[in-house]
Amino acid sequence: MSIKTLTGINKAAVLLICLGEDATAKIFQELSDDEIRQVTRTMATIDHIPEHIKDKVFASYSETQQELAGLFVKGAEFAKNAIAASGSEERTIELMEQFVSGTETRPLETIALMHPKMVAGLLEKEHPQTVALILSTQHVEHASEILANLPEELRADVIYRIAKIEKVSPEVITRIEDALHREIGLVAGKEQKQVGGLDKVVDLLDHLKNSMDVEILEDIEQTDPDMAEEIRKRMFTFENLVALDGRSLQMILREVSNDSLTLALKTASEEMKEKIFANMSSRAADMIRDDLEAMGPVRLSEVETMQQTIVKIAMKLQEEGKLVIGSGGGDELV
Repeated sequence: MSIKTLTGINKAAVLLICLGEDATAKIFQELSDDEIRQVTRTMATIDHIPEHIKDKVFASYSETQQELAGLFVKGAEFAKNAIAASGSEERTIELMEQFVSGTETRPLETIALMHPKMVAGLLEKEHPQTVALILSTQHVEHASEILANLPEELRADVIYRIAKIEKVSPEVITRIEDALHREIGLVAGKEQKQVGGLDKVVDLLDHLKNSMDVEILEDIEQTDPDMAEEIRKRMFTFENLVALDGRSLQMILREVSNDSLTLALKTASEEMKEKIFANMSSRAADMIRDDLEAMGPVRLSEVETMQQTIVKIAMKLQEEGKLVIGSGGGDELV
């Protein structure tokens, strides 16, 4: 064994052996599984440590310790833990999303620094697929503002294409960057990442104003009714009805039969049930309670279908301007 041929992992193995089992066990608590595997494999090959090697390793450790004096921290992990303990669950989720998105390398990052109207003006003559890809890489608030400033006839097509996007290769990102580089000098990361998809579309539509989301969904329905239905399901669920005021909820319930409502309430939360019961007659509420208790197993898909039927009634009433709603499934038995 020669000090000149010792690698970093060799030195670590020698140092830990010399420190003893108790000290090594405590150090292992701070190492990853892979790091422990590497150092223990090296330890297993050592059966003798010459005195001069031990002295040299300790001297090297001492020098390194002085050079790297200070506090070593896992900054990202520290920040996440601090955010997690910072307040309410809603605030924590929002701060965590901002932290994660702020530390990610985003393709087409310069777009994020431009005014939405300027970006829309730049993109309105681009192919809708290119526009969809670019918006998919942006923060949802910024992307929704850009979308709102695009020509009306382009919006639904762009949303439809965003919903179809899954992963994007570095080559595609590079080609788009090259095409736009002369105008805005974009420089962005090359790694493949998840963009687009239905969740992105739901976020975008949730941030649009003036019932623009309704118009876009109507246009998409002409092209792909199934996709429009799936987007609606994700945007507003049956449980979201609990947030409605009594008058709005009563308006919806007038359009629903007791049998249909009973089926829809099969998987509803207690809060949802009580909100429904509080906005109907005591007699009708008692009847539905009794029917729910007597109801046998039913298919989850049947329950979800009925819940979506009621959601459609709510959305139709919203389109007619009679109420305002917010936004926000299987064959097993329930």
